Amino acid sequence: MTREEKAIVIEDLTAQLADNANIYLADISGLDAVDTSNLRRACFKANIKLAVVKNTLLAKAMEASDKEFGELPEVLKGNTSLMLSETGNAPAKLIKNFRKKSDKPVLKGAFIEEAVYVGDENLDALVNIKSKEEVIGDIIGLLQSPAKNVISGLKSGGGKLAGILKTLSEK
Repeated sequence: MTREEKAIVIEDLTAQLADNANIYLADISGLDAVDTSNLRRACFKANIKLAVVKNTLLAKAMEASDKEFGELPEVLKGNTSLMLSETGNAPAKLIKNFRKKSDKPVLKGAFIEEAVYVGDENLDALVNIKSKEEVIGDIIGLLQSPAKNVISGLKSGGGKLAGILKTLSEK
């Protein structure tokens, strides 16, 4: 690979890192061709972009990026796959589901909305992260709950009052 080609790859990686708020680094080495194909298919269905990258080029792209990746460049050893997603917990869920069949992929680290997670032991915490849409849905549900109680109370009270008035008028 020539210097010009490397510079283009670094530019492309820097742009991808800038465009995505949820970045996962995983080790998929040791997977056979069938499992790798199944992983890529699962990533495509979950709207996750999966790419195998060179550690040195990714480290240089992280340095060139405006984001603060903390300890993530230190985990760039061995084989590294880059997983980019719009939802924060989608790659973690995919990794956890895929590991029911095998021991790979192994999570090296993740960058989720300015937070850095290093190590495979953080996988369960990452699975439980709620997406922005889920949090907004929870807040809207909480805000609607008191209003629904008042409205249902008024409706049921109105029905009782109407029933009492009807009974009194019939007498």
